[in-house]
Amino acid sequence: MKFLNDDFLLDTPLAKKLFHDYAEKLPIIDYHSHVMPSMIAEDYKFKSITELWLGGDHYKWRLMRNCGIDENLITGKADDFSKFKAFASVMPLFIGNPMYVWCHLELKRYFGFDGALNADNAKEVYDLCNKKLNEQDFSVKNIIKKSNVEVLCTTDDPIDDLSYHKKIAADKEFGVKVLPTFRPDKALNIESGSFLSYIKELENASDMEITGILELIRALIVRLDYFTQNGCFISDHALTDYTYADCSDEDADLIVQKRLSGEEVTPAEAEMFKTYLLIALGEEYAKRDMTMQLHVSCLRNPNTVMFEKLGPDTGFDTINSSTQPVKLAKLLDELNKDDLLPKTIVYSLDPGDNRLIESIINAFQGSVPGKIQHGSAWWFNDSRFGMTEHFKALSEDSVLGNFIGMLTDSRSFVSYTRHEYFRRILCKFVSSLVENGEYPEDENALKTIVENVSYYNAKRYFGL
Repeated sequence: MKFLNDDFLLDTPLAKKLFHDYAEKLPIIDYHSHVMPSMIAEDYKFKSITELWLGGDHYKWRLMRNCGIDENLITGKADDFSKFKAFASVMPLFIGNPMYVWCHLELKRYFGFDGALNADNAKEVYDLCNKKLNEQDFSVKNIIKKSNVEVLCTTDDPIDDLSYHKKIAADKEFGVKVLPTFRPDKALNIESGSFLSYIKELENASDMEITGILELIRALIVRLDYFTQNGCFISDHALTDYTYADCSDEDADLIVQKRLSGEEVTPAEAEMFKTYLLIALGEEYAKRDMTMQLHVSCLRNPNTVMFEKLGPDTGFDTINSSTQPVKLAKLLDELNKDDLLPKTIVYSLDPGDNRLIESIINAFQGSVPGKIQHGSAWWFNDSRFGMTEHFKALSEDSVLGNFIGMLTDSRSFVSYTRHEYFRRILCKFVSSLVENGEYPEDENALKTIVENVSYYNAKRYFGL
């Protein structure tokens, strides 16, 4: 079979039909990404394929390190071509890794390169990509439009003034909604050494003094209202583990005051505080018909030497196995008691949590189809195997037909091919159930499922 031919991953006539006739050309709702709104607002043009590909992609950096590439050729000051050639030279080793397919899909879809990247053709590919990037229709806005993106959500701190989002919204010719996501991690991480300086920034942004838990919540609500006024419909929280500990109003206030006085808090106090604030924010999300995202089970920065050298988000985070998953049920239950459980998407970096998440979320459904979602296979799991295992858990223990589908979770403006990859795997999986005699070959029903999961479910779920 030819590499990345029109039918790659589509192993039956039905899978091919479902993808090419129904899923392939649907628009993209990318409801969770890490692209920079400033680059969209300014319609940035990349100087080289190295800047586009290797400028901030820790997925690629991890693989290069695994192959012994010197750090100077990864995050250092080596010239652009040397970095690109270093990456190209180890690309043939990535067999079976989704990065191999993603990179070649990007080269094929955006740059018209139909071969396999390696050290021998690195200069040819480098020159081809750079020539394309130098054209006006390869500015950031044009790449996004070329990718058939309808809605794109960035990830933003509550103190952000959203000036870039406003600038993007004012460009009526662009036609793509670029909306902020409310991510108050710095306000939740009370144990962090930067918490006190962050509170000062939050005070400035909210124009109010923060002296205790009530003032902290009010300041965040001020910013939340500002975000919703600018189109925000979704929040996000990154958690090392599932979080829940009983915490009274008085306890929360004492913990905040203790930290504001300059004292350290204990791990137990930090979890109590985070639980209290998560519940308070969850209730506010529910009142605004917003969606809450919970990203769980990531162990951040385990390599002390490299963290001190390069900082966070540079390719050293790992899967963190959950210690008490029952805490997820307790958190959802607490919000549900007063009918203030918002639409919620739960992602775990630990693939062993798949069945657990399905069982818990099904205890809290209601009011809208798939109100509590098991989020798309995330980070280390967004491979063919990881997505297929996710589909298995969804279909066997929950309702696959209500799933809101794929997101990029990416810092790259050409990573939208991951939606194509996802849709191909979805069509392959759905067709396999028909081939096995587990589902009738009802074209209309199958069309509805793949179209909904690829696009329409997310559109309805978020009210877009």
